[in-house]
Formats: sequence, C-alpha cells, structure tokens
Amino acid sequence: MCRSIKTLRPPAIPEKATEEEIRAAALQYVRKVSGFRAPAAHNQEVFDAAVDAVAEATRDLLGGLQVRGAAAPAA
Repeated sequence: MCRSIKTLRPPAIPEKATEEEIRAAALQYVRKVSGFRAPAAHNQEVFDAAVDAVAEATRDLLGGLQVRGAAAPAA
C-alpha cells in the first residue's frame, strides 16, 4: 500500500483526525489506485468524486471504530 498514507486513529495520532488529514489520505489512495498523480482534464470529475467517496468512507470508519483502552466518547 501507499507508504505516505498514515494511520489516522488513536493511539497513532493523539486526537481525532482532521478533515485535512482525511482528505490527504483519500487523495493518496486514489492516486495509488488510479496510477495518476494528477488526472487529465477529462478524468478530473471522476477522480475528485473518488477522493470524496474515499474521504467519506474514511470518516465513517474512523467514527465507528472502537479502540481498546480508549475512553468512551462523552454523550
């Protein structure tokens, strides 16, 4: 997998991942899978949609993970 994608959950990072970190990881994933660092104009829309979808899936994943030993979120 792409080495520049970092782990975004505690304890790898001390607090909740930022939107910037999530988008950067999503962009790196889409670049790796597509083989394009920057897509051609005719592929830009589908490339951007893929980054959005991966970022959304990442937010869902991070929001649903339960990390052993972590304090439960305040209600």
